[in-house]
Amino acid sequence: MSPAVATPGAALPLHEPLVEALPGRPTRVAAFGGIYSNHRALEAAITHARERGAEAILCLGDLGAFGPSPDRTIHLLRDAGIPVVRGNYDDSIARGLDDCQCGYTDPRDNHYARISYEYTLANTSPESRRWMAAFPREIRFNLGPLRVLAFHGSPRRMNEFLWETTTPTHFLRGMAETAGVDVLLGTHTGIHWSRDLGGGRWYVNAGALGRPANDGRREVWYAMLSVDSPGPANGANGTGPEVGGRLQVEFMPVLYPVDLLADEMRDEGLPHEFIETIRTGWWTTCLEVLPGKERARGRW
Repeated sequence: MSPAVATPGAALPLHEPLVEALPGRPTRVAAFGGIYSNHRALEAAITHARERGAEAILCLGDLGAFGPSPDRTIHLLRDAGIPVVRGNYDDSIARGLDDCQCGYTDPRDNHYARISYEYTLANTSPESRRWMAAFPREIRFNLGPLRVLAFHGSPRRMNEFLWETTTPTHFLRGMAETAGVDVLLGTHTGIHWSRDLGGGRWYVNAGALGRPANDGRREVWYAMLSVDSPGPANGANGTGPEVGGRLQVEFMPVLYPVDLLADEMRDEGLPHEFIETIRTGWWTTCLEVLPGKERARGRW
């Protein structure tokens, strides 16, 4: 597949809260989607990204859910100095809400969502909750000459599902134009995908690092965004536009010790269905939220 290509667009207007989390202009950034308390995948992915030249790593939120011992994930992120966008899970845990604000509407999805949320809330320390309360809803940064807006679900709603087969290009392009950015970077769906929006703009969904992408593989995925470094200006006097600004999006599979995580999940009394997912690569819960075409790609 040919590399994704984008060119610089308009300046990013200020939103609240919005922070400049990645100082300077990195040209290679790793984006981690939902971690879901999979500390073993997170540890492997941090090493994987750094070995492949990531100048910065960004987490797009949802640190808890699904996996065991949520504080282990939080300690890894804090120790690595990785900035985090506030996901719906993080917002709920930080504020001690009754549910995960996941955005599910089917009782079958909500049944398992409640099990994982109650476990995560009960096992997240007060210190970790205070740290999560400071997460911004959005983060902006420069990827070389490109402007990137990072969020969890969408720029307008933290728990909005943007699925590949049901999200119109013009809708995404309008979001990018309204924000004045070249690249929209999100997660929440748990399945990675990207799209050229035209006019030099792109949407990238980093998928999830915490569980497989319902693809029958035990690996998990993250997104690596890179851009050619701008070269010297064109023209005899060096006054022309900079050379560079070609965006490349790579989805990176990460192997991690699945069986060790499965043992931990069993010891914590988490549902067999959760363990089955990480061992087989197929989702066994939260299936009703999937659009028809996405669900047809899975086993169930």
